[in-house]
Amino acid sequence: METGDELRFDHGDETPERLKGQLSRLLGMTAAQTRRVSGDALRAVGAHKDHFVVLAALAEFGPASQAALSGRARVYKSDLVAILNDLEDHGWVRRAPDPTDRRRNVITITGDGEHHLAELDRVLEDVNEHIMAPLGHDERAQLFALLGRVNAHLASAPDHG
Repeated sequence: METGDELRFDHGDETPERLKGQLSRLLGMTAAQTRRVSGDALRAVGAHKDHFVVLAALAEFGPASQAALSGRARVYKSDLVAILNDLEDHGWVRRAPDPTDRRRNVITITGDGEHHLAELDRVLEDVNEHIMAPLGHDERAQLFALLGRVNAHLASAPDHG
């Protein structure tokens, strides 16, 4: 795995000027660092990002079929089965046959899952604070809003090239 220094965007005189002007490189290297920091923090409590996104979707939107949950959590259906197995093994979710269609399961977050999600919220709040430490409150809000706009633009724009 790459270290923080290997993922540093600008190494001063050692970085070619052309690279310093590449937004995609800056965002990619910053994203890799944030994934590393958040992944390390989640692993420290026996979790990973997919635990968080699945539990968050269930907590906010309520019980769901695996297909609906896959869409809400943006997790591939093929990956979701293993994630649900892990969450169920820990007692954080429950799978039960759908009373309206016994061919599919309905996934529900358990009380223990709600407690675990609250722990993950605290862990990720600390991660966000660490990541955004160099920025003031208004700068954090502005960065989040600007990145959200760029993300929405790219998600709706036809592929370039």
